[in-house]
Amino acid sequence: MTIDKTQRTELIRLALEARPRAYAPYSRYQVGAALLTRQGVVFQGVNVENAVYPTSMCAERTALFKAVSEGHHEFLAIAIATQNGGSPCGACRQALSEFGLDLQVYTVDGQGRVVLDTTLRALLPEAFGPDDLGTD
Repeated sequence: MTIDKTQRTELIRLALEARPRAYAPYSRYQVGAALLTRQGVVFQGVNVENAVYPTSMCAERTALFKAVSEGHHEFLAIAIATQNGGSPCGACRQALSEFGLDLQVYTVDGQGRVVLDTTLRALLPEAFGPDDLGTD
């Protein structure tokens, strides 16, 4: 299911709005994300860094975990805002894929210009998912 232009514009606005709240004292690479549920609810997320780098959390997963903790499991789109329109990391791609590969993904730069308009399926070919676990 594709979202309309108005929804896309609002999702991008919310990702840009979240970005300054990022806690990025080490990389100075602030990321904001806005994740749209099938029910029309949007969850924002930011990256949260830590002096022990592996314990940091990306904006995309922050938004996802907030949504899941509130009972949402179906998502339509995510907008990700960075200074240069950077693409989601592999861990975020994998975490999001748990809930479906048809998620629309928009990355935007610091001015809100769309750098990437694609699907999670295109960003994560040959994705490993629940069906690959072989459990009954």
